[in-house]
Amino acid sequence: MSDRASILIEALPYIRRFYQKTVVIKYGGHAMVAEDLKDSFAKDIVLMKYIGINPVVVHGGGPQIGEMLRRMGKKSEFLEGMRVTDAETMDIVEMVLAGKLNKDIVCSINRQGGRAVGLSGKDGQLIEARRLKIYRDIGENRPPEIMDIGLVGEVSRINKDILKSLEQSSLIPVIAPVGVGECGETFNINADLVAGAIAGALKADRLLLMTDVPGVLDSGGNLISSMTVARAEEAMRDQTLRGGMIPKVQCAIDALRAGTGKVHIVDGRQKHAILLELFTDSGVGTEIIG
Repeated sequence: MSDRASILIEALPYIRRFYQKTVVIKYGGHAMVAEDLKDSFAKDIVLMKYIGINPVVVHGGGPQIGEMLRRMGKKSEFLEGMRVTDAETMDIVEMVLAGKLNKDIVCSINRQGGRAVGLSGKDGQLIEARRLKIYRDIGENRPPEIMDIGLVGEVSRINKDILKSLEQSSLIPVIAPVGVGECGETFNINADLVAGAIAGALKADRLLLMTDVPGVLDSGGNLISSMTVARAEEAMRDQTLRGGMIPKVQCAIDALRAGTGKVHIVDGRQKHAILLELFTDSGVGTEIIG
């Protein structure tokens, strides 16, 4: 029993620290697939709201989109790690993200005693977007090639007033990363980028990026528990960081420069990873600070 009490005592200063603060969580990876992890995530979010924290959830859904495309007989194509998104694919992406997945997450949170509301970036023009341009180097003395990846977007503006009004209520926003262009086009946007943009626009105290690895690893495969922006940029230059971790760390840097207090990259395969990262002295992932 004393061990349980010590856990609560350890969490107390952090609960006090985050009271009435905004925490943006990018929810994705294995945590969105395994039933026990989905339940623990929903409980974490509800607990945060009940103790006075304002969680904002942004979710991904790449594997689920890929599975739906496969079932509909449409092959997934990627360029530079981005899903090529024609109009037909965009309809399926929106159906999966803003329809099924978003409402499943809302239902899961509500089932645990929360009051969640599902939004896509098109609701109230929450996420204004423009077409993302991807360039490929094709050799010396030649201009880079502009690659057409279709209706893939990047955030141009977050309408933070919608989220600010929800902060004053008991509602928990759950956001699908679908944006709207100036001519009404629908854009598929990387969920990490959306979460970072929302955290920056809200000047969130914390941004948590859930992934399927322990955090940022050094060249020996060891977890880096804390790193500065300068160290993170150096790790990208010397190729200590590789693959999918590079855009996550770049997203963290952009969010910090936009006014987010601190960014955490955590392993969503671990139950209650959010609470362990926020409310314990040692944490379980990597924190990135300005």
